[in-house]
Amino acid sequence: MVAHAYTVAFQGVEAREVDVQCHLSSGLPAFNLVGLPDKAVAESKERVRSALAAIGLALPPKRITVNLAPADLPKEGAHFDLPIALSLLAAMEVVPADETSRFTALGELSLDGSLTAVAGALPAALSAAMSERGIICPRACGPEAALVGAVQVLAPDGLVSLINHFAGRGALAPPQPAEMVDDATIPDLIDVKGQERARRALEVAAAGAHNLLMIGPPGAGKSMLAARLPGILPPLSPEEALEVSMIHSVAGLLEEGRVSRRRPYRSPHHSASMAAMVGGGRRAAPGEISLAHNGVLFLDELPEFSRPVLESLRQPLETGETVVARANAHVKYPSRVQLVAAMNPCRCGYLADPSLACSRAPNCGLDYQARISGPLLDRMDVQIETPAISPADLSAPPPSEGSRHVAARVARARRLQAERYAEEGAAVRINAAADGKLLERVATPDAAGKALLDQAAEKLRLSARGYHRVLRLARTIADLDGADTVGRPHIAEAASYRRAPITR
Repeated sequence: MVAHAYTVAFQGVEAREVDVQCHLSSGLPAFNLVGLPDKAVAESKERVRSALAAIGLALPPKRITVNLAPADLPKEGAHFDLPIALSLLAAMEVVPADETSRFTALGELSLDGSLTAVAGALPAALSAAMSERGIICPRACGPEAALVGAVQVLAPDGLVSLINHFAGRGALAPPQPAEMVDDATIPDLIDVKGQERARRALEVAAAGAHNLLMIGPPGAGKSMLAARLPGILPPLSPEEALEVSMIHSVAGLLEEGRVSRRRPYRSPHHSASMAAMVGGGRRAAPGEISLAHNGVLFLDELPEFSRPVLESLRQPLETGETVVARANAHVKYPSRVQLVAAMNPCRCGYLADPSLACSRAPNCGLDYQARISGPLLDRMDVQIETPAISPADLSAPPPSEGSRHVAARVARARRLQAERYAEEGAAVRINAAADGKLLERVATPDAAGKALLDQAAEKLRLSARGYHRVLRLARTIADLDGADTVGRPHIAEAASYRRAPITR
């Protein structure tokens, strides 16, 4: 007799079903685990052996073979402990074999038989729902798995309670779904004094999810402005929240299974490696650009990031997904992000102030800014300079508008875009994602605007990508104004956010 239990193997945010087969046969006692397991999975047999002994069950004196099918799919992670133990218990006739085959199971076993939380309960529950199975997971993962309301969720604290449930001696209560939380501690724009042009650029960038680059001396408020961007962005829709939660679940970042409606905001240090930024490592884990999916990726001190790391962002920014290719893994992660970057104009930071600039000015500024490649700069829709704040600005009263007022205008513009792209599917929700014929249809300027756009393209030497990004930006500015047609004022403002190429 071959007993079956089911679990999943993760490839990116996709959960691939794995059939855990256990067979007991005559011969010298042995416990063999096959099916391309990694080190953590291969060690499962020792954890299973100790956990069963802790609850008073000894392995039968037979040859035990556990196969993880399909055999050519790599198996990684300690969440295979529970399904291996379940298939073995079914083969030993401790639990009914027909019950274990009705569930997808995942969980790490402690040596005393208790279950430890693992990453990936949400995508595993979605996979179980597609296979019309229930899901068994550790109690700590129960609220996360219960978010998928179409599946039966069993969330025991250990093997004993799970065995008692199957034996009818103590039914497990279904866990309650995790609550949607909304963090209200995001800084407010009302704290920003001066920088009126930067505040306007931040609003435009938020309204269309456009990439933003701020260049200015130290202390000008670049990081302060970036930290207030999430406060003016609309909350995640249920579909977007599910996409974000899937990635964070695989990465093990969902605390107690709580799903947030707040858009992600990731701010990696400039020493981040390429694997940390775009994903990779031994298990091809998601990187910062994927963890910021549907949110903001802020890169402070942009030129200080290594050149290969910055160049690796170019493809994800265009396609909205990151492909992590390794010898033993080839996975895709969604990565539709709004890139916000900040940098000093030169190494010392005071290029525009002759009294503070170093002796190498202006060549030091040209060399420093040249660390950012032209193709990456071309992907920055909004490029603004943030001048130093004067003492008069600091002593002035706070601005009349805070994040609440700006967020209302941004939300109104986003609603217009949602209505405009309602028939385009999930790939296009905002102006920043419009391209090709769709962009020509929704953002064609009037005659005066077209003439100004042609002049700006020639003067600023815009590439084809830059030309289209100005159009997208103008469409967003028109949405903020509530205008149906892109006019000359919208083109003028959009073009003003593009900087001419750096030359010596």
